Amino acid sequence: MLDGALLSLVERIPPIRIYGRVRSVVGLRIEAEGLSSYVRIGTICKIAKDQGKFIRAEVSAIKDHIAILIPFGSVEGIAAGSSIEMLSSDNSIYPCDKWLGRVLNAFGEPVDSGVTLQHGPDPYQINSMPPNAHQRGRVHQKLDLGIRSLNTFTPCCDGQRMGIFAGSGVGKSVLISMMAKFTSADVIVIGLIGERGREVQEFLQEYLGEDGLRRSVVIVATSDEPALVRRQGAFTTMAVAEYFRDQGKHVLCLIDSLTRFALAQREIGLSIGEPPTTRGYTPSVFAELPKLLERAGPGIEGQGNITGLFSVLVEGSDMDEPIADAVRGILDGHIVLERKIAERGRFPAVNILKSVSRTVMICNSESENDLIRKARKYMALYEDMEELIRIGAYRKGSDPNTDKAIELNDHFEAFLHQKPDEHSSILDGMQHLSRILNGA
Repeated sequence: MLDGALLSLVERIPPIRIYGRVRSVVGLRIEAEGLSSYVRIGTICKIAKDQGKFIRAEVSAIKDHIAILIPFGSVEGIAAGSSIEMLSSDNSIYPCDKWLGRVLNAFGEPVDSGVTLQHGPDPYQINSMPPNAHQRGRVHQKLDLGIRSLNTFTPCCDGQRMGIFAGSGVGKSVLISMMAKFTSADVIVIGLIGERGREVQEFLQEYLGEDGLRRSVVIVATSDEPALVRRQGAFTTMAVAEYFRDQGKHVLCLIDSLTRFALAQREIGLSIGEPPTTRGYTPSVFAELPKLLERAGPGIEGQGNITGLFSVLVEGSDMDEPIADAVRGILDGHIVLERKIAERGRFPAVNILKSVSRTVMICNSESENDLIRKARKYMALYEDMEELIRIGAYRKGSDPNTDKAIELNDHFEAFLHQKPDEHSSILDGMQHLSRILNGA
């Protein structure tokens, strides 16, 4: 009798073989004849190249009896008339608990030096639909991220989705690794999408470390890989998170970055003939973003939650550029990292006044929210008067609230600074902030 894992493999074998041929290749766009009656959007095919090699491709559009495929690799070696074989309409992975501590590619295949990767019996669709909104639970329990500035000023609940908006080189990767190491979540699933190849090992060894990796699954799709692979990397990351959610786990899903996912989708969209819109982004980019992001969040009754933290690269600190604007409207809050803060040496470089958590009223008690409002008031006052203070135009005693803001500023800066190997619990952060405001 076949066991579950073997039976699932047998069921995936197509009953007949279906072939077509390449009609033309232009850029990333491969037009195929003879397949349009059998394939559907998302079907995976195998295309013959020269020297007996093959490449996988995905059906991304069908037009006038022509199937348009986008390859998972280089098109070099493909010619007009090359054979195309339909492989499967099932783009699934088979995760299991043994995936913890492993580094995988966008197809769920190991890229580390670990033992042979085991597979579970149940398929998880790469691009599955989000849970039914009417069956989902609500967010209520606070998640400890281990980072003082976030736990206090932008608290995150289990099942919340937040964006990390930052330019390049302001400490985004270090912040993400701190979350992965210090969070109280059961499982961490990390998607490194469009990262530089050299930064992957740096992130794994220096930032995440052995302890962080032990309870994590890391999906890697580097910047040199084709657009379809980078997009699939984000989908695979979410599918792995969904598996652990279904096991009743509280999952922290970190994707770095959504911008590179959007750029990959733009590349695909332009290749299949979509019209460019704002800054060259195609309509499918703005259709795919909510599909991906809505998969994170609370599970249905009996399941766990997926808390999603997604980084967004902003050009020149422009928070209104198309991707940042679209993502901000979908998520439940945003954390803004600012270059000016990083340049003065305070890390994490979180701009508290520009960062918002939409669940702050749910996460915190009334006394905690009063504490945060009071601290924000003094921070905002100091920011408004900062230029006058620096040039000596403000005279002490002119306004008691401004005097208090000046007195507290250095204490706030010290409070918000945190070393990469320093853990701070929610309780520690709130007590520390209370001592600052109450002069203890």
